Amino acid sequence: MNLRRPLLLASNSPRRKELLASLGLTYKAMVKEVDEAFPAHLQRQQVAEYLASHKADAYIADLHDEVLITADTIVCLGDRVLNKPADHAEAKEMLLALSGTDHDVITGVCIASTERKTVFHDTTKVYFKQLSEAEIDYYISNYKPFDKAGAYGIQEWIGMIGIERIEGSYFNVVGLPVQKLYEKLVQLEILAVNAQL
Repeated sequence: MNLRRPLLLASNSPRRKELLASLGLTYKAMVKEVDEAFPAHLQRQQVAEYLASHKADAYIADLHDEVLITADTIVCLGDRVLNKPADHAEAKEMLLALSGTDHDVITGVCIASTERKTVFHDTTKVYFKQLSEAEIDYYISNYKPFDKAGAYGIQEWIGMIGIERIEGSYFNVVGLPVQKLYEKLVQLEILAVNAQL
């Protein structure tokens, strides 16, 4: 595959970095501290898109020929948006709420350059079994999911033992809807697919 312009990933997430690299794309990662507050009136998918777009705004002035990718993943239980837990107690409260029910994971993505900005999202429905308190405590103590929205990582132990099924993209839950991202990069003529593929 051939990138027509240099690619920047504005993320410190090792999972997003790994997923982008797994697409066969060469990129440079960079990180700035960006406020993740959002207007209270936004619908759920609008929150993810707003945050991804808001992150991109912090980098636009630094861009020259590069194309920037930003993303934000939120976990939604009904109308409640579950952010990153502050501590063990908050993580446990979130996982108890997710236990035995389904929730939506929405990742907003922004592809930005000096000329334009494209924003989209993907949604995956995740079904948790009824988790025991012992399982929840074990997971939090050993995996410390305080950097993860909804207090869990699907690729970790809790996902292996607790998630019964999903509807939609697995990679979206990990943190980047790579199939949709790939399609957008091709549509925007940022990425060309070589004939030998």
